[in-house]
Amino acid sequence: MSTAVASPAPVEAGLKPVGWKIPVMLGVVAVATFLFCGILGPDSTAGFEISQDGDFFQLPVVTLPAKATGLILGLIMLAIAAWSVLLRNRGRTVPIWAVAVFAAAFVIAFLTAVVGGARLHEISLAGLLAGSVTLAVPLVFGSLSGVLCERVGVVNIAIEGQLLGGAFTAALVGSVTHNAFAGLLAAAVAGALVSMVLAVFSIRYLVNQIIVGVVLNVLVSGLTGFFFSTLMQSDPEKLNSPAHLPVIEIPVLSSIPLIGPILFKQSIIGYLMYVAVFVVWVGLFKTKWGLRVRAVGEHPQAADTLGINVNATRFWNVTLGGAIAGIGGSYFTLVAVDSFTKEISGGRGFIALAALIFGRWNPIGAFLAALLFGFADNLQSLVTIIGTPVPSQFMAMLPYLVTILAVAGLVGRSRPPAASGVPYVKE
Repeated sequence: MSTAVASPAPVEAGLKPVGWKIPVMLGVVAVATFLFCGILGPDSTAGFEISQDGDFFQLPVVTLPAKATGLILGLIMLAIAAWSVLLRNRGRTVPIWAVAVFAAAFVIAFLTAVVGGARLHEISLAGLLAGSVTLAVPLVFGSLSGVLCERVGVVNIAIEGQLLGGAFTAALVGSVTHNAFAGLLAAAVAGALVSMVLAVFSIRYLVNQIIVGVVLNVLVSGLTGFFFSTLMQSDPEKLNSPAHLPVIEIPVLSSIPLIGPILFKQSIIGYLMYVAVFVVWVGLFKTKWGLRVRAVGEHPQAADTLGINVNATRFWNVTLGGAIAGIGGSYFTLVAVDSFTKEISGGRGFIALAALIFGRWNPIGAFLAALLFGFADNLQSLVTIIGTPVPSQFMAMLPYLVTILAVAGLVGRSRPPAASGVPYVKE
C-alpha cells in the first residue's frame, strides 16, 4: 500500500523572498509619528509661506492645525505600514509610490509638529527648499564622484579628502589670482590629483581601496590644516580671501514660487550640478563609453576579452570622479563662506558616499538622496532659529540620523557593481 507524501506548496511564479526590514521600519516610524506628532502634538497651528518677496505672483500662507494634521497623517502612515505587512506575507514588496507617500506624510507631520510647537509658528517653505538644494550641492558632486568610481569597480572612500582639497585649493588660488573661476579650475585639478593617488595605489599596486581612501582623507585633512595654520593665517587678506562666484539670476523664471530660486537663481556651481547629473546619467546609460564603464565594473574579465583596457578605464574614471568632487569642494569657499577653515567639509564626503549607496549607484538616485540629506541639514538649522522645543543636540544630529536610517532601512534592496572593490590583474 503506497503512502502519499504531501509536497510543499509551490512558490508563486515571479515572487521572491521578502524580508521584514521595510515593514518593521515603516511600522516603527508610523507609530512614533502618530504618538509624538499626533496624540502628543501641539494644539497650535503651523504656517508655511510658499511665496517669497519679489516672486512673480504671490500665493497665500498655508496654515495647518498641528495636532489634527499629525493624527491624520499618522493614521495614513499606519495604514501603509499595515499594508506592507500584508504584502510581505504574500511575498511581495512595497511599491515605490507607497514609500514616497509614506515619506511625504512623515515630513509634513514632522514639520507641522515642530513649527506648531516653536516660538514662531510660521516658516518659509520656499526658503527651506531653496536652502536644502544649496546645502546639497557639494553632496551631489561628491556622490557623482563615487558613482563614477564604483561603476568601474573602485570604492571611493576618499570623497571627503577630495572635497576638502578642492575647498582649500579654490580658496588659495582664488585669493592669489583674485579670480573665482581660476579657483574653480584649480579645485577640479586638486580633486583629480587626490583621486590619482587613490587610483595608482589601488589599481597599480593593488593596495586595499578602503585603506587607501581612509589614509587619503587623513592625509588631506592634515595637509590642509597645516597649510592653513602656517601659510593662510600668516596673511589672510592675500591668501584666504577668495573672490566669490556671483549668483546668476534668470529674469522672470527665478520669480516663480518654490521652483524659481531652486532652478533659476544659482551660482555657476549650482547650475553645473544639474548639468553634471544629466551628463553623467546620459554618459553611463546611453553611450558606448558608459556601456564599457559598466562592463568593467560588473565583469572585468569579460570586458578584457572584448578588448577594453580595464585598468586604464578605471584610472581615468577615478580621475574624472576626483575632478568632479573637487568642483563640489570649491562650493564651500567660493560660494558658501568667504574663507577656508580647518575641516570645512564637515564630514560631507561620507554623507555623499551614503547618498550614492542610497541612490543605488545611479546618478539621478544619488542626486535625490543628496537632496534628502540637504533638506535634513537645512531643517535642523531652520527649526533651531524659530525656537523649537526639540533639543538643539537632537536637531544637530538630524542629517546624520537621516543618513543612517536611509541606508540601513533601504540599501539592502540594492546591489553594488559586482566588481566594486575587487582589483583586476590581467592573466
